[in-house]
Amino acid sequence: MRDLRQFHAHFLKTGQIHDPLAAAEILKFCSLSTHRDLHYARKVFRQMREPNCFSWNTIIRALTESDENNETDDPLEALFLFNEMVSNGTVLPNRFTFPSVLKACARTGKLLEGEQVHGLAVKFGFDKDEFVASNLVRMYVMCGAMERAQFSLNKLMIEFENGVNLVKDKRRLEGNIVLWNVMIDGHVRVGDLMAARELFDKMTQRSVISWNVMISGYAQNGYFKEAIEMFHLMQMGEVRPNYVTLVSVLPAISRLGALELGKWVHLYAERNETVIDDVLASALIDMYAKCGSIEKAIQVFDRISKPNTITWSAIIGGLAMHGRAKEALDHFSRMEHVGVTPSDVVYIGVLSACSHAGLVEEGRSFFNRIVNLAGFEPRLEHYGCMIDLFGRAGLLKEAEEFILNMPIKPDDVIWKALLGACKMHGNIEMGDRVAGILMNMVPRDSGAYVALSNIYASSRDWESVARVRLKMKEMDVRKDPGCSWIELDGVVHEFLVEDDSHPRAKEIHSMLQEIAEQMRLVGYKPDTTQVLLNIDEEEKESTLYYHSERIAIAFGLISTTPGMPLCIVKNLRVCEDCHSSIKIISKIYRREIIVRDRKRFHHFVNGSCSCMDYW
Repeated sequence: MRDLRQFHAHFLKTGQIHDPLAAAEILKFCSLSTHRDLHYARKVFRQMREPNCFSWNTIIRALTESDENNETDDPLEALFLFNEMVSNGTVLPNRFTFPSVLKACARTGKLLEGEQVHGLAVKFGFDKDEFVASNLVRMYVMCGAMERAQFSLNKLMIEFENGVNLVKDKRRLEGNIVLWNVMIDGHVRVGDLMAARELFDKMTQRSVISWNVMISGYAQNGYFKEAIEMFHLMQMGEVRPNYVTLVSVLPAISRLGALELGKWVHLYAERNETVIDDVLASALIDMYAKCGSIEKAIQVFDRISKPNTITWSAIIGGLAMHGRAKEALDHFSRMEHVGVTPSDVVYIGVLSACSHAGLVEEGRSFFNRIVNLAGFEPRLEHYGCMIDLFGRAGLLKEAEEFILNMPIKPDDVIWKALLGACKMHGNIEMGDRVAGILMNMVPRDSGAYVALSNIYASSRDWESVARVRLKMKEMDVRKDPGCSWIELDGVVHEFLVEDDSHPRAKEIHSMLQEIAEQMRLVGYKPDTTQVLLNIDEEEKESTLYYHSERIAIAFGLISTTPGMPLCIVKNLRVCEDCHSSIKIISKIYRREIIVRDRKRFHHFVNGSCSCMDYW
């Protein structure tokens, strides 16, 4: 820019700046080069007596493309400049003007202005230009107007198909794939996964981006099985996964506990020399931790030459989830020792570790550090960890007072943590009060109704149970069913409570009967107090045998070789009877059984659990 300023000064001194072409070249350099200076470019543009169309396009494009990774008012300024250009009337926009202006509309989310620009493009005869038309599609997608975007895309496709000389144009074909990807991404953005998949299935040619958009779309919207199925389809095709594919699919693998597939992804990255940066490394650490292989997570972390706050956060959170509080706190100390400043997410992991281990005083100390020393305000997640910590330890009154004194409004997750503690410790009075708050806050969420019903059922107050369930029926509130997953040979098998839909259902049923008989022989008696239904004892015992995690374990026992560890993922908290039963099963069948429930991991080995019965 220093050299440019010297040239600019020379042009001003000699009068050459009044040459439109010379002025336009200076403007182009300070607007679009790698050494761009938009503040200087604005001054140059405003000094031009009669800027030509090239100069208008240059400054509009520069403002539109300014700092695309951050929010800025520059694209809005580009729209004001375009309005000035059209209102002035001395220079008319050309086919190079509209793509930048439409992009500015897209970046600012200005749909009405985008429609007006569309009208001007038609008026000036540029709506059939491929660059203008493709940017029209993008603009409508970014503004969430998917029907208009689809209409524009269909029109563009018709133009393409009718163009005899363009049919074999490889560049145009690639451009069309890009537009289809934009459309698919638009449907994903508005949460319409069905429309996205329909478009994806219609594509005759797909790029790696097409696959990535669908995989990440499914994963980010909670369709984890579909994300993994899409990844399997990709593996069978000709398009090879890239870095983005791996980062996109790993969260879905983590949620379903698909360890073997996660190992394949890790091996694929290493064999293809994919750079395992902080983002991919933290995703791998998170995957191994959530799939039950915390030792492998530690190995991945230890291979990182210079961990940053993201990777430290991943390993501390993983250790916390496995109940290895001492190691989590040791890693926190190591992190501070090497000079890495803990983030708010790191503190969530630390507080979670304290909660799982019952380290109340340590948890208080870390929370006070956040308030007084960390340099940021505690988030709802930090408060949630503290409520969980107090609740597990039976300090219900302190937990409630902590909520009432919060400087920010508690959300439903905070109150649910306290309600769960009321259920755990049988505090009916407080549970009734907290459930009432939740029912007003989130009236269609089943959590409060189910927890309150269970609190009443545990005290055998069947009349109150019936009242709560009647209210659920009137409100059309549905309980989330218990669900467990187990991965075998890269395939994730899903089981619900009393599920008999699996192709090997008869073998699973026989195995469940064998397990029940083997446990009876060693003196096990079912804890029917965990069955919160007003039915006779025999039915209660039968109900316990068919909880989803037990069905998954039975399937694992008949499908794997003796001695092989089993890893189960459950969507709800494991009940006390299942917890006791799995300890016995691990001893009878000499298996390590790893269960991840909604809160943490349980490692069952030879009749004991890693949680030490504190969960």
